[in-house]
Amino acid sequence: MHFDIILPLVIYLIFVFALSIYAYVKRKKVNQFTDYFIGNRTMGGFLLAMTLAATYISASSFIGGPGAAYKLGLGWVLLSMIQVPTVLLSLGILGKKFAILARKYNAITLSDILYAHYRSKLIVWFASIALVVAFIGAMTVQFVGGARLLQSSVGIPYHTGLLIFGIGTVIYTAFGGFRASILNDAFQGLIMIIGAILLLGAIIYNGGGITAIITRLAQIDPALLAPQGPNDFMDFPFMASFWILVCFGVVGLPHTAVRCMAYKDSKAVHRGIIIGTIVVTIIMLTMHLSGALGRAIVDDLTIPDQIVPTLIINVLPPFAAGIFLAAPLAAIMSTINAQLLQVSSVIIKDLFLSTRHSKKYNDKMLTRLSVIITFIFGGLLILAAWNPPDMIIWLNLLAFGGLEAVFLWPLVLGLYWKKANATGALYSMLAGAASYILLAGYNIKLLSLHPIVPSLTIGLIVFIIANIFGIFCNREKNYALDSTQN
Repeated sequence: MHFDIILPLVIYLIFVFALSIYAYVKRKKVNQFTDYFIGNRTMGGFLLAMTLAATYISASSFIGGPGAAYKLGLGWVLLSMIQVPTVLLSLGILGKKFAILARKYNAITLSDILYAHYRSKLIVWFASIALVVAFIGAMTVQFVGGARLLQSSVGIPYHTGLLIFGIGTVIYTAFGGFRASILNDAFQGLIMIIGAILLLGAIIYNGGGITAIITRLAQIDPALLAPQGPNDFMDFPFMASFWILVCFGVVGLPHTAVRCMAYKDSKAVHRGIIIGTIVVTIIMLTMHLSGALGRAIVDDLTIPDQIVPTLIINVLPPFAAGIFLAAPLAAIMSTINAQLLQVSSVIIKDLFLSTRHSKKYNDKMLTRLSVIITFIFGGLLILAAWNPPDMIIWLNLLAFGGLEAVFLWPLVLGLYWKKANATGALYSMLAGAASYILLAGYNIKLLSLHPIVPSLTIGLIVFIIANIFGIFCNREKNYALDSTQN
């Protein structure tokens, strides 16, 4: 094992746990349940930007994305920059309206917002179950990424690394809650930026400069320098699909949307858009470029996901490598933290409490129950990550697509279309989920597009048609009531 590398990582983890302890103590003085899940809506602009960026930037951005760039070349770097407007779209489309509704209805979860608009328990239950199922895949990817990071860089066996990383992340998430999440996101976001920039600089230096690296890539495979990549992998339908999946569709991701419920004021939104966009741009460009250029230094990897930890070991001194390994570790931990809290809040508030109307639970009891659920769910995810796939980016994108197919139209149309009703939302969610599962499960590509594109199209069409049917039924019902009363 590389103990010079392990030491900085241990220091980093100690700091993470210290922030979680601080958040735990802070929560004792306020409404514990609300603070545990949304931090009592006190985020300023900087924290909002960093938590959105850190939550969105995950193992795929630091492990899977650079791995794809290693395999497919500079075309994937260009493709990755499609993700730059994600913070702008999330805060611009959902931001202010979400915050207003969240305060009006005292909403803690995404399902609270859906119920406030549609008044349908069926929608809440379906949304909650879909979220939990999709997050199992999404978080499994993050656990795999963390374990592979420790395996490739420090020399810890995969399963041992999975246990160390998984248990540590679950503990700090369970006890720290949302406040610890946003504080750690700010800290981890800064580490990501510094680590990504310095890693790219070290790669260029060790590769003999940009010109030498590009020449080497051309010798390996000239297609690595082409926009379409080897075998024209990134054609127009793929690029269009990718834009929908990782840019526009991000508006429908529950763990991103819930951040829009927890900020302090409109000034925080405006500042968050600017800072968040800058952070995402820097990290996406530097990390994917590192993966693509890194192939000129290391050209014999059979598992592309190992490129970033391998490069860190090869181009940086051991102690510095330990410091910069904290960057991808931070990206993974921040995403797991956000998603675990989301699952816990859904299970407690949207599923458990909705069946216990006659019983009352105090904040302390609910918070303790949330901690227990976080531990149990985290343990199940560690088991799910025990036998990982070779490239985690595809599993992550699959989970992303499922969430977007279910949540995007009910969220966006629910906020901006006054006539949107429960019938339209429910059938849209069902149609989006069913079509995505069918297309992705059988690898069906209509017009060579990723399943998310036809799934969202079907979801939108079904929403409009079912919504009209719902309006007609409501009119008939009201007419029948009026006739009875007369």
